[in-house]
Amino acid sequence: MSARRLTAGILAAGALALSLAACGDSVEPIERLGRKATEEVQGDGPTSPPPSASSGSVSAKPSPSSEAYKRWGLSRPVEFASKPAHRPPLPKAGPGRVPVVDRIPVPAGEKTVFLTFDDGAERDPEFLKLAADLELPISMFLTDSVASGGYDYFAKLRDLGNGSVIHNHTLTHPNMRTLSYEAQKAQICGQQARLTTRFGTRPRLFRPPYGNYNDNTLRAAKDCGAEAVVLWRASMQIRNLQYAEGSALKPGDIILAHFRGPSELKGSTETQMTIRMLQKIQEQGFKIGRLEDYL
Repeated sequence: MSARRLTAGILAAGALALSLAACGDSVEPIERLGRKATEEVQGDGPTSPPPSASSGSVSAKPSPSSEAYKRWGLSRPVEFASKPAHRPPLPKAGPGRVPVVDRIPVPAGEKTVFLTFDDGAERDPEFLKLAADLELPISMFLTDSVASGGYDYFAKLRDLGNGSVIHNHTLTHPNMRTLSYEAQKAQICGQQARLTTRFGTRPRLFRPPYGNYNDNTLRAAKDCGAEAVVLWRASMQIRNLQYAEGSALKPGDIILAHFRGPSELKGSTETQMTIRMLQKIQEQGFKIGRLEDYL
């Protein structure tokens, strides 16, 4: 079966899962593959940023309490990347469009990845404790239709002091490529307004549901005040990471996870899933960076 035919099949499956209910291993099929799959179908999407040496260097900073990792079943402390001296260059965007980013060009030799969580359907108190104890910097892409009832929870997560930030994931989680420019703008600008009103800061970044976007999405995001469309190169399923290419993480990978509960994670909790994700990151020798320090 050709790659194009396989991708078409994946997108067809994704079309059957346009609600926020998870299928398979916790995320919709199109969200498992990210930008690689969508670009094969779109054809003319922006290419991923080339690896380049930033003028700033990244070094490991001290990890949190030496005992915290033991409480959560990790074999060693989580390692973090320090803030770079300068932000790396973003891929170029067309006039009136925002750039599309799915991997951060970190300095050569630096093994850094980034944690992002989508939607907002689950508000696990244990996850707050985990994020606090391990000082995890989390980029949250929230959808109003599922997250608005728990915005207080996400404010607490943001305010832990770890550098977590709230971003835009639309009002109702539609497949953006099926909508007109006007409808896409309503989805993005509407959530920009709601998040700004609720949290006091306008979101800088936008993630389209399912990773699906087109030129109208990039125009609408720009017109709504977003600075970039953020996709991913790896996604956390219930027990394992899944990769858009290859069989391992690569430096600069943005990792997708979800605020989901046991009913959608086959009995696992969001906290258990995150611990497994951290174990996979550690096994592959990576540090965790704060996305907003690079974008």
